[in-house]
Amino acid sequence: MNNETTTNQPVSFTTQTQYPLPSQKFMIPTTWRRYHLSQLVNKALGLEKSIPFDFLVRGEILRSTLAEWCAEHGVGEEETLEIEYIESVLPPQKMSEFPHESWVSSVSCGLSSHFLTGAYDGYLRAFDLSQNVILNAPLHTAPITSFAILPSENTTDMDGNSTYTVVTASHDLTAQISQITLPAIGSASSSKVLASLHLHTAPVSSIAARGTQLLTSSWDGLIGLWDTSIPASDEVPEPESVGAERKKRRKIQKDEAKPKRKAPVSVLKSHMGRVSKVSWTSASTAASCGFDSTVRLWDVENSLCTRTISASEKPFLDFAITPNGQSALAVSTDRSMTMYDLRITDLSAATASFMHPATPSCVAVAQDPASHQVVTGAYDGVVRVWDVRSTKAAVAVFKAWGGEGKKVLSVDWQRDVVAVGGEGGMDVWKVQGRAGAGPEIQVKPSA
Repeated sequence: MNNETTTNQPVSFTTQTQYPLPSQKFMIPTTWRRYHLSQLVNKALGLEKSIPFDFLVRGEILRSTLAEWCAEHGVGEEETLEIEYIESVLPPQKMSEFPHESWVSSVSCGLSSHFLTGAYDGYLRAFDLSQNVILNAPLHTAPITSFAILPSENTTDMDGNSTYTVVTASHDLTAQISQITLPAIGSASSSKVLASLHLHTAPVSSIAARGTQLLTSSWDGLIGLWDTSIPASDEVPEPESVGAERKKRRKIQKDEAKPKRKAPVSVLKSHMGRVSKVSWTSASTAASCGFDSTVRLWDVENSLCTRTISASEKPFLDFAITPNGQSALAVSTDRSMTMYDLRITDLSAATASFMHPATPSCVAVAQDPASHQVVTGAYDGVVRVWDVRSTKAAVAVFKAWGGEGKKVLSVDWQRDVVAVGGEGGMDVWKVQGRAGAGPEIQVKPSA
């Protein structure tokens, strides 16, 4: 006969999901784990289809029995625990891979029927969902660091050919505005550089588009503001040596066919070192991060730095703005991802920190406004999915390119698809966060 007695812990449940429980207290056996709690919540909700839940207790996901958690945190048997339940992240599934001969530094899965990559060989490439390369565009003479699609400049003709305006940034000290055509079946792709952007004296680290305006950041510490119009003539003269050489070719190359050389509308100055990334936060404001261990906010219209969040010895490599625009998640060479409240200027702006075993190089947030999830890629070849309400450990982990330890350099998360770029080319994974977050992208799995 078993004389052991099971103790019960008073628990109240809360949630920010669309599945709330009536306010009440439950007496829960302390031997229970996440699985048992999820069964209880599903039964109490009376859902037709069971939904797996995870449970947050004082800011960390429950990964043990209640008894073990209470003992570790010194919680007595009479104390009522408030536990928040969230929808579980299902184990990520690899959908396909897109090999490249060069490192992939930037990826996008924002188009419904194509994936785009920017690589160290200076090429912008497009793939269809069957993994066929349909565009090889040699846009730069040095590595592409970043690219973006102008949402207002896209068209589709009667034959199904889609034309997009794409902006790219590169180590060749320039950014470019280009037009690409992604064909329907049986047609040919094309690309054309419309204008090159000239300001920076060091590699251009990122480019961001909003409406008819662009922002570029550079290792020279500057941020450039640009419009997307194509000038009738060069706004920036060519260097004398280049100009003399091209005079010899003018008889065979019309001036109208050359990309126009654009000058910036204005220059934003405040960073004291390399600027790693710049991003729009609204139609007239932006944020940036850099190797000077700062996150800066900008009044773009007036070229003013309005707020500086300073960290201690945190050279930032990348950051992402949450969908509500109130927080930034910045990854640093100290192996951390830190969440900053952009409404606060002092050190208290850091509201949470997420440690990695290797340097995280890139970060992307789920675009669903109701989501609390973010994905990071790191130099150990591992991609981690985090819930920002729980700092102790990632909620899901997967290894790119078969776990070969190749560096991850870029991630993008759209709907339920995460694209991963780096030393191994591009991987595409299915990562399901909050249920009902949007339509799926249908990718044909690798053979």
